[in-house]
Formats: sequence, structure tokens, C-alpha cells
Amino acid sequence: MTTRRDFLAGGLALAAGRAFGQSPGGARQRVVIVGGGWGGLTAAARLRRVAPELELTLVEREAVFRSLPLSNAWLLGRAPEALPRQDYAAVASAMGYRYLQAEVSAIDRERRRVQAGPQALDYDWLILAAGIRYDYAPWLGDDPRAIEAVRRLYPAGYVAGELDVLRRKLDEFKGGDLLMTVPSGPSRCPPAPYERAVMIAASLKSRKITGRLLLVDAGGGMQRFNRVFAERYKDQIQHLTHATVKAIDPFARILATEFDEIRFDDAIIIPPQGAADIVRQAGLLETDAAGRPGAWAGFDPLHLHAVGDERVFLVGDLLGRASPLFGAYPKSAHMAARQGRIVADAIIARSRGVPPAPTLPDSECHVHTAVDPAETMRIEARYRLRGDGLIVQTVRQHEDPQPRGEDVAWGRALYAEMLGRNPT
Repeated sequence: MTTRRDFLAGGLALAAGRAFGQSPGGARQRVVIVGGGWGGLTAAARLRRVAPELELTLVEREAVFRSLPLSNAWLLGRAPEALPRQDYAAVASAMGYRYLQAEVSAIDRERRRVQAGPQALDYDWLILAAGIRYDYAPWLGDDPRAIEAVRRLYPAGYVAGELDVLRRKLDEFKGGDLLMTVPSGPSRCPPAPYERAVMIAASLKSRKITGRLLLVDAGGGMQRFNRVFAERYKDQIQHLTHATVKAIDPFARILATEFDEIRFDDAIIIPPQGAADIVRQAGLLETDAAGRPGAWAGFDPLHLHAVGDERVFLVGDLLGRASPLFGAYPKSAHMAARQGRIVADAIIARSRGVPPAPTLPDSECHVHTAVDPAETMRIEARYRLRGDGLIVQTVRQHEDPQPRGEDVAWGRALYAEMLGRNPT
């Protein structure tokens, strides 16, 4: 017979177990992080520092983390690689969590299981920080030969493995028409193509190369960059705005828009983007009013968990719409890191039986707007809740005509937090 004292004692034991990261059966609660970018690594650092009682595994297909936020100056030989590469195994060993180098092929949310290579990992909490996928279908259909040719010959340079190939391409460019596409948003780091255009134009100008950059832009550009293109690089950049790409022939080197066929000598093809394929496999894509899946992950904007699944948290560039007032959060390293910290704190609270407090992220990025002399711009995005519960975005741009390395200092501060070196 169960007495009132037994019942109370059982409740206290359950609460104590939760306080130390234990499930009702007494086992340690398990957190699996899929993706070791800015969001995944920041979440791992926060979890290990604040909640050592949780069992933590980071799954990442690469062996080394390489930073992308400050890559455009490096691509054109304007700066050394600003942030050091990090060996995942060494970081995990130093911080005391498990690192598994593997490709995640499936997520079974009903059984709470991740298939990582040959291993099946059970989880109590899952952080999905798998990043983006390129979507070539609108331009190339389902032609695997054309898609492979674009990836190999004209890499976008939006993932680390493409950077060295792209740098060699730019080093070896001797003249002619170099084409670069700018897809419609949302996309990873929206100012990046314009900053890259400035760097390429400055390189063409300083090296006295007879050539130009054909910037085929699905949108209208950014006001500050549009002015720089016209004032400083009118001979190096032809900016085609509101140009919707219809098709690309990578073999004949022809790009078709609604109105023109553009021939090029070389190209940087930045395609439309969406959430990583594993998001679709897990059934986590956002849907429209008719129930049709979109390109990005659907999520609760106040807590960053998946719609209908509070055991799965979503972080970084894969996220879809955060608010009907502005759409998606900026897909920046800073934003991903802030979201990583937020979901780590939410998991810590829930693992201890405490409701997490709603927390909104912020974003900051630094881009070069001109070269020789250098000028930079800091773009800040801040968020607050309106009275009706919708998230409001405020964006400010700060121009600096005499930069002093603020972008590198910002990147190093993010790195410190991501690697568990931030004391707060």
C-alpha cells in the first residue's frame, strides 16, 4: 500500500534526479547535437560548462571546423585567415564531451534516435544545427550531370570545402566576364555576395585585369554597396538587378534570365538555398496554409524548438520564418551562436524540470564596403516582442571609414564563447 509519505518521497526523488540531469529511470539525460558550426559548437560549450551532468555528443561529418564569416578578404588575398581552424576531436576532449565524425542519415523523432553512420544514438534532447543545402532545381532541374558540373566548376564558396577552390579560381582569373549570381532570400549571410563583389572589383582594378564582374542579382542590391559599385567600380562591375535566373548551361557557359542570355568566361554560382536535407527527412520543414512544405525549418520563435516537438531544437541558418513582420532571422554566424546559447539554456532548464524563459537572439556582422582605402560596415539586428506577441526586428547599419580590426575582434570574441572560454 502506498502512503502519502511514500508518494511525497517519490516525488522528491524524481525532482532530485532531474536536478542532476537524470531521467525518471535514473540514467543521465542525453543531448545529441547534429552539426558543428557556430550554433552547434556554442551550444555544446554552454551545455558542458553549465550542465556537466548531461551526457553530450556532437555529431559532425568534418574533422576540422573552419570559420567563414571573414572569408571574403582572405579569398582575394587581402587578409590572412583571421580565425584559427579547430580540430573537433581536440575541442571535445578538452571540454569533456563526445565527438563523433559521421554523416547523419536519419532522425527518428518517435523513437528519439539519430542514425549517425553505422551508429544509432538515442537522445532525450536533440539540437539540429545542420546548416543549409544548395537548391539547384529551379535553375538546373533534376539534371545530375549539370548539377555536378556547377558544383565542381563554379562553386558558391558558401561552405568551407569550397573556399580553397574558389580562391584558386580568383587567383587564376586573367580577364573576361566573371559572372556571380545573387539568389533571392532568405539566404546565408545576405551582404556576403556584395562584399565579395567589392573585393573582386578591387582586385581587377589593382591588377589591371581587363575584365568585369557580371553580378546577376535577383533583388535590388543593398543601397550602400550599390553606391560603391557606381562610384568606385563602374568599369569593373555590371550590376544586373531584379534579374530572375531561369536556367544555366554550365557547359556552354550561358545563363538565361527572363529577358537575356548572358555568356560568361567563368562563374561563381550562388544558388537558391534551403535547410539541410536531414531537416526534410525528419519532417521538420515549415508548411504553408495549404500544408505544402517550404524550404526552411519550422520552429517555435520564442523557444526555438520544432513545431509540435519540444524535444528537438533548431539552430542557425536552417531556420525558416521567425515573424510575419520581417520573415527569417539573418543567417549569420553571430545569430547562430546566440541561438546555440539560447537552446542550451532551454535544455538545461527543462532537464531540471524548470520552464525555460523566452529569450530572443541578436545578430551582428561586419563587411567591407570598399577597398584601398578600406571601409567597413557593421550591421546589427535586435529583436523584441510586440504587445500582440509578434517579434519585431530593428536593423541598424554603422559605417566606419577607418576600420581598426573590429571585425577580427568580433570574430575572436565569438570564437572564445564557442570554445568555452567565455567566463560569463
